Amino acid sequence: MPHRNPADPARLGLPARLQALLDLPFPRFSGPEMHRRRAALADAMAERGVDQVVVCGEQKAGTGISWLTGWVTTAEQLVVFSPAERPRMFVEWVNHTPLAREIAFECEVEWSEHRSVEKVVAELQRRGARKVGVMGQLNFGKYRRLAAAFPDVVDMNPDYVKLRRVKSAEELDWLRIGAAFSDASIALLLEELRPGLNERELGDIAERAYTPFGGTTLLHYFGVTSMAAPDCYIPRQHPKNRVVAAGDCVFTEITGQFWDYGGQVLRTFAVGAEPDALYRDLHAAAEAAYDAVTGVIRPGCTMQEIVDASGVIEAAGFTICDDLVHGYGGGYFPPILGTRSRPAGPLPDLVMQEGMTVVVQPNVIDAARHAGVQVGDLVRVTADGCESLHRAPRGFLRVG
Repeated sequence: MPHRNPADPARLGLPARLQALLDLPFPRFSGPEMHRRRAALADAMAERGVDQVVVCGEQKAGTGISWLTGWVTTAEQLVVFSPAERPRMFVEWVNHTPLAREIAFECEVEWSEHRSVEKVVAELQRRGARKVGVMGQLNFGKYRRLAAAFPDVVDMNPDYVKLRRVKSAEELDWLRIGAAFSDASIALLLEELRPGLNERELGDIAERAYTPFGGTTLLHYFGVTSMAAPDCYIPRQHPKNRVVAAGDCVFTEITGQFWDYGGQVLRTFAVGAEPDALYRDLHAAAEAAYDAVTGVIRPGCTMQEIVDASGVIEAAGFTICDDLVHGYGGGYFPPILGTRSRPAGPLPDLVMQEGMTVVVQPNVIDAARHAGVQVGDLVRVTADGCESLHRAPRGFLRVG
C-alpha cells in the first residue's frame, strides 16, 4: 500500500481544539491554569512553613520549572517563588534569556552571569526569606552554598510529586498530543519496519513521525532479537548496531513529547514471520495482564488490587523485568509497581484518584530471561475506571 506523508497533520488524528495548540507560535497554558498551579504550590509551602521556594532545573531535567513558568529547562534555570511576588528566574546561558522572557508566564527573567546560586541567595535575602524550600535537582556544591545562607532548607520534592499526580483538564490535553506523537511512531514503524534496517534506523523512523509537528524525543527504546534464538528480553536504552532480519521480534517503548508532556506506548512486532509458540504465549500473557490491570484501575483502587490482577503473568509461568505500572506525566512518579514474582519494593500507601495518569506496561519474559515482549499505554483514571490516551493498534503486530 502507498506510504502516506509523515508530515501530514491528519496522521495525528487530533481534534480541532488540540490541533489548534500545535498551530500556535508557542503553545501556552491558560492564565487560570498557571495561577491554579501557583496557588497549589503556595498551599504546600504554607503546610511546610516555607516562605520561599527555589525551583531547580539543569541539563534538560527538572519539570518543576515548566510546570511553574511554562519554560522548559535547558542548561540551568533556578526560579525563586513565593505567593507574594512574581517569580524570578535565573538563566545560565545568556543566549537562552530572550526566549525565556518571551515564554515564561508572569515571571521576571535574568541572566545568571554564571553565578546562579549567589544571585538566588541575594534574591532570597532581598525578599526577607526565613525558611527556604527546594524543588528539583540541585547539585551538592550549589546546595552547600544555599544551605550556608539558609541552614534549614526544606526538601519540597515529595510535595511536588503530590501536586503532579492528578492532572488538570489542560494538562490532559497536552498529554493527549504527546500520546498522538508516540502513536505516530508506531504507525510509521508499521509502514517502514522491515528486514535490513538496523536499530539506529528504527530510532530515525520513530522520530520522523513527530518532529515535523514540533514533537521532541524523551525516549525510544528498541529490543531486536531472533525469535528462534532469543537473546534480548527488554528493550535496550541504547541502540545496538544490529540488523533486523526476517524471523526477528522487535519490541519498543516510545515517548514522543509535546514540550514536556509525553505519551508512552509499548508494542511488539514480528518481522517477516509469524510468532512462534513461546512468543505467542508471552504476548498473550502480556495482553491478559494489561487487560486485567486496567480492568481494576478506578478511583479508590488499591495497589494490592493491581498486583493481584497481574497474577495472570505468573499463572502463565512467566515473570517481568520492567516495572508493571508507574505514574507518568511530569515525571516517573508513584505508584511504581511490580508483580508478586518481581516486586518493586513496599507497596505505596496510596489509592488511585480520578485524573491520575499511569503507564500500564507488562514486559512479560520467560524464566530463563532470554525472550520478552512489551505492551502498554499511558492511561487516565476516570470517574468509574480508566481510559487509554493512545490509539495505536494493539496485538502482536506484523511487519516486513
